[in-house]
Amino acid sequence: MKERIRQIMVESIVVKEKMLADPGMIGLLEKIVELCVQVFERGGKILFCGNGGSAADAQHLAAEFSGRFYKNRSALFAEALHVNSSFITAVANDFGYDSVFARMVEAAGKPGDLLFAISTSGNSPSILNAAEKAKNIGLFVVGLTGQTGGKLSEKCDYTLKVPSNDTPRIQESHIMLGHIICELTEAKLFP
Repeated sequence: MKERIRQIMVESIVVKEKMLADPGMIGLLEKIVELCVQVFERGGKILFCGNGGSAADAQHLAAEFSGRFYKNRSALFAEALHVNSSFITAVANDFGYDSVFARMVEAAGKPGDLLFAISTSGNSPSILNAAEKAKNIGLFVVGLTGQTGGKLSEKCDYTLKVPSNDTPRIQESHIMLGHIICELTEAKLFP
């Protein structure tokens, strides 16, 4: 078991080392931070959506913006689209689960806002529909995916593709990337 524990840690490190060595990834993170800053400076909001572990990541990252990251500062409007269980279950019942996030984007999203669409495969129908609805309304869309980007990358302004096909390694990296975005956005908005 000890060897497997070490192997899992090494696998996680290898994925992060690949991202660290990729100047495109670093440049893309810079662009996304600038976009987040612009959205908040204009009084906009950032929405997050994901399923399963990616829903947990969406909620986690929204809380970093709306609560605090490192600094005690004004709250920023960020929300995970799945947190209202009555809404989710009603829309899933009435329209089908694939519509739940698109419906909330329609209700909460305004032109110039930003949607972070999180899907390790990049092919989750509920996430694809949310990204499409967001683009139709005039939101910016940032995707967090695995190696291929799936169909989601076609619907995004920017896609952070973690260089892995292993869901746990992708999700670990999504949180790291999200924390980088939160930290640097906060630092720019509240110097």
